[in-house]
Amino acid sequence: MTKPHEQQNSGKFARILDQPYLLLILAPLFWGGNVVAAKLVVGEIDPFLLLSARCVGATLFILPFSLPFLRADWPVIRRTWPLVMGFGALGYALYNVLLYVGLTTTTAVNSAIETGALPMMILLANFVIFRVRANVLQILGVAIAISGVMLTATHGDLRRILTLDINIGDGFILLACLTYTAYTLALRYRPQMHMMSFMAVAFLGAALTGLAMLQVFGPGLGSYASIPSMSVTVWAVLIYVMIFPSMFSQIAYARGVELVGPNRAAPSHNLIPVFGALGSVLILGERLEPYHYLAAAIIIGGILLAEWAARRHVLRSTP
Repeated sequence: MTKPHEQQNSGKFARILDQPYLLLILAPLFWGGNVVAAKLVVGEIDPFLLLSARCVGATLFILPFSLPFLRADWPVIRRTWPLVMGFGALGYALYNVLLYVGLTTTTAVNSAIETGALPMMILLANFVIFRVRANVLQILGVAIAISGVMLTATHGDLRRILTLDINIGDGFILLACLTYTAYTLALRYRPQMHMMSFMAVAFLGAALTGLAMLQVFGPGLGSYASIPSMSVTVWAVLIYVMIFPSMFSQIAYARGVELVGPNRAAPSHNLIPVFGALGSVLILGERLEPYHYLAAAIIIGGILLAEWAARRHVLRSTP
């Protein structure tokens, strides 16, 4: 969570930072746009190069803004930098490279809908691993939402699960979701430091991981030489993913949570698949199939049931 901003009443940017619901719309808009942007350049840039360039660029972009906070948090960073860099390797680098690789063989609509169940996967993992209490209705909501994901991954034919006949791209998207679930659960061990310090060190870990994966699994570090001659579309996508889903979305969401609290901010995550699917149709020209509508309705129904059950539990337990 970011610290309160000073001089919040001057300037357009400062006024935006005082609009919590605008911020909580912008954050999922940028995150949903990450899927559309990556799909837009499939075949033009290797997914490992896209990931590596994004992480290196995001690190260089955020560093000047984070220097004052890095100095203030240096005693904590010096003790915990391997852990913080590990957060970046897992939650930023590995998650996004699995997403980008998956998008080479599945649609952006599928990816957007599948990632829409992340809140439910996190809730289930918290219950299984940390024994965070969940009532029967919450668990039922999780099961319903995940069934919607599997409907999407099997392209509307759940019988394909029995033969493990799932599109490899959808499989990578599901692995990406599991990776981000692990990252979210691990955040309970995040060291206490300013959000900007955490992002800078985590992005550095992601950048180093991205460079290593590019060399081992991708076309190698020498492929950076091909970027200058790439199309305007590739450059636009690189700039977008370096800045908006990497930095601005994090700041917008953190500030939104600061203003209205985590409980009121959490449902904004449900807008990510909405913006992702909408962008896939409007920008990429992808089609929404009947199973997409059914799967989206199932996932939304599961999320609403789980959140309603959680709120009812809180109200009952409040004296």
